[in-house]
Amino acid sequence: MLRFVSMVVFLCTFLTAFSQKEQKSFTVPFISETITPDGVLDEPIWAKSSDGAVEFWEYFPLDSVQASKQSSIKILYDDKNLYVGIKAYSSGKKYATTSLQRDFRGSGSDSFSLVFDTFNDGTNAFLFGINPYGVRREALIANGGTSQNDFNLSWDMKWRGDAKIYDDYFTAEMVIPLTSLKFEEGATKWRFNSYRIETQSNERSTWTRIPQNQLIYNLAFMGDMVFEKPLGKSRTPLALIPYVNGITARDFDNGKNLDNFKVGADAKISVGNSLNLDLTLNPDFSTVEVDNFITNLTRFEIALPERRQFFIDNNDLFASFGNGFDFSPFFSRRIGIARDTAGNTIENNLIGGARLSGKITKDLRVGLLNIQTAEDLENRIPSNNNTMLALQQRLFSRSNIGVFFINKQSFKDYDFVEREDEYNRVLGVDYNLASKDNTWNGSFIVHKSYQPDDNEGNLASSALIRYNTRKFNVFAKGTFVDEDFRSDLGFVRRTDLFKTLLSAERVFWPKKGIVQNHALRSFTNIRWSPSRNFQNTDYDLQGSYEVQFNNQSQARIEYTNSFTFLFDSFDPTRTQGAVELPANQNYHYNSVEAGYQSDQRKLFSYEIESSVGRFFNGNRFSLEGGMAMRFQPKALVSLLFNYDQIDLPNPFPSAAIWLISPKVDITFSKSIFWSTLIQYSNQRDNLGINSRLQWRFAPLSDLFIVYNDNYSVDVFAPRFRSINLKLSYWLNI
Repeated sequence: MLRFVSMVVFLCTFLTAFSQKEQKSFTVPFISETITPDGVLDEPIWAKSSDGAVEFWEYFPLDSVQASKQSSIKILYDDKNLYVGIKAYSSGKKYATTSLQRDFRGSGSDSFSLVFDTFNDGTNAFLFGINPYGVRREALIANGGTSQNDFNLSWDMKWRGDAKIYDDYFTAEMVIPLTSLKFEEGATKWRFNSYRIETQSNERSTWTRIPQNQLIYNLAFMGDMVFEKPLGKSRTPLALIPYVNGITARDFDNGKNLDNFKVGADAKISVGNSLNLDLTLNPDFSTVEVDNFITNLTRFEIALPERRQFFIDNNDLFASFGNGFDFSPFFSRRIGIARDTAGNTIENNLIGGARLSGKITKDLRVGLLNIQTAEDLENRIPSNNNTMLALQQRLFSRSNIGVFFINKQSFKDYDFVEREDEYNRVLGVDYNLASKDNTWNGSFIVHKSYQPDDNEGNLASSALIRYNTRKFNVFAKGTFVDEDFRSDLGFVRRTDLFKTLLSAERVFWPKKGIVQNHALRSFTNIRWSPSRNFQNTDYDLQGSYEVQFNNQSQARIEYTNSFTFLFDSFDPTRTQGAVELPANQNYHYNSVEAGYQSDQRKLFSYEIESSVGRFFNGNRFSLEGGMAMRFQPKALVSLLFNYDQIDLPNPFPSAAIWLISPKVDITFSKSIFWSTLIQYSNQRDNLGINSRLQWRFAPLSDLFIVYNDNYSVDVFAPRFRSINLKLSYWLNI
C-alpha cells in the first residue's frame, strides 16, 4: 500500500510540471454607477473603462491563430453585482438559434458564454451565456470540464441580461448578482474564460487559447480576472419557492381515479459565502421534462440523466464517485423510485429532505444529503431514510481525493422487508488525477458495501489513466466489482465483474482541404467472472475511422467483433412468452456500423447511423437517427427514430422493433413556451404524449399546464392520463 501511495504522489508531482505557456489577465474595476441590462452599451461607464478580455483565439477550425471575428468583454462590479458588457463582431445578421427558450444548447447555434472559476481550483465553475437574441442560459461545470457529462444546464439562477443586433456585430449586457455565485470572502481574483460560437463564419473562439483535443469549456485553460478591491461578504437572501399543483389523473389499467392536490416548497439558504443549504418539503417533479424512451437490447439496466432541480446544484459532489459506466455509488434517480408488488417501477413520494453543499476552505468541499421517502403499504414499499456524506480535498493543481459514506435504512419494522434489505451502506475513496494542462488524467477508486450479516468482501474498485494530446488519445482502465457488492442508492450495471479497457487513437490534422481532422481508433473491452475462476464472459474488439469536416459535419465507420457467454436465458426482443436464448452458451458475432451527422448550423439538419451483422445466434439490422427543422427564432420541429430488425433461428423470436419520437417546441416569447413530445414504442406497447405549456411570469417563477396520455398500441386503449396545473414562485426574503 505504501509503495502504491508513493507511486501516485510521484506521478502527480511529475504531471503538475506541465503548464500553459500563456497566462492572460485583466482588471475588473469597482464602480458606483447604475447599469440597465438592455443590451445597448450606452452607459458612459462602458466607454470610460479600460479593455477587459480581448484578443480572442480561434478554437475551430484552427487553434493556432487569432479569431477572424473578434470579441471584447468588459466586466465591472459593485457590492452586489457583476456587470458584463460584450461586443462581438460577425459576418451579418443571420444568426442561428433553436428557439427563444432559456437554456439553449447545441453547437449549431450562436452563443456567447462566460466561465467563472470562483475558487481558482480548476475543478468547478459557473457558466452564464447569452445569444444575439438576448436568450440566456446558466450552467454548472464539474470535474474540470473534461467530459460532456460535466456540463449541466439544469441549474437555474436569477440574473438579468439582453442583447442588441447591429449590421456586423451584436452587443450584450449582463447583470449577475454576486449572490448567484459562491466565492471566498476577501478574494482578489477569479480564474476566467469565455467562448463563442459564430455560425455565419463557421468559427468558434475562446479568450484563453485552448487546443482542439480538449473540450471548449475545459477548466485547465483559463486566465485571471483581478478585482480592483477584495470581494466582501455575500449577503444572499433566503429564497423560498412554494408551489401548488392540482392533478386530475386516471389509471385505466386499474380503473382508478388518482386526482390529487399537492402543496410543497423548496428553500435555498446561503451559509456564508461558500455553502448552500437546500431544503424541500413534499417536492413535486410532475413538470420535469419526461425521459426519452430507449430501445434496450442488452441484458442490463440503462441509466437516465437526473432532471430534478433539487438534486442539481453541486450534484457532482455526490454523483461523481465511481467510474460512471460500471458502478456509481450514488445515483439520485434511485430516490423517489421503487417497485410495486408486481415488480413494476413506480413513483415513491418524497416527504422532505435537506442538502448542505459547498466549500469549507479553499480546497475542501463538503456535501451532506438526507431525504426521507414515504411508505406505501399497499405496494409493500417501506419509508426509507437516504443519507450521503461526501468530502473532497483538492491536491496539487487540479487533482482531488474524495471520501463518502452512504446509508439507506428504514427505521421501522416492516414484516414485508427481508433481513438483507433492512439497510445498505457504502463507504469509499476516490482519487481523481488531472495534470495542469489536462494532458494526463485518471482515477483510482475503492468502494465497499455493508448489508445485514454480509460484511466480508463486497468491494468495487477501478483504476484509469488517460493521455490526451493533439495527435494521440490513449487510455487504459481496469474494473473489479464483487458479486456481493450493493449500492441501493447507486447504479451498478453488473456484479461479479473484472474488466479491462484499452483504447488508442491517432488523430491527423490536414493543413488544407475539406477535412478538419480524421482519426483511427482501436478499442478492446474484455470481461471476466471472478466467481467462475475468471472465466472470460464477454469481449468487444473494435476498430473505427472518424472524419470531422470543416463545415462541422462528421462521418464514421466501425467494425466490432463480439463474444458473449450467457449466464441466464435471455430474449433481446423482450417478446412476451417467447423462447429465450439458452444460458451457459457461447455466442460469437460481429457487425459493421456507419454514421453521418450533417452541419448542425443549417435550418434543416439530420444525423443517421446504421449497423448490420450477426447478433447472438442470428442477425440484426439497425437504423437510427434524427432530424430537425428550425423556424427561427420561434419554433423547432424534430424527429428521432430507431428501427431494429432482429432475426433469430426458430424457435427463438424475431422482431421488428420501432421507436419513433416527434417533438414540437414553440416559443411564443422569451417567457411563454409550449412543447409537445410524442413517443411510440412497440417494444413497450405504448404511445405516449406529453404536452407542456409554461409561462415564466417572473424570474424563475412559472405557471405550468402539463398533459400526459399513454395508450396501449395493440388494442389502442388508454392506459394512463393526467392533467397538471402547477404554480411555483421564487420569493427572496
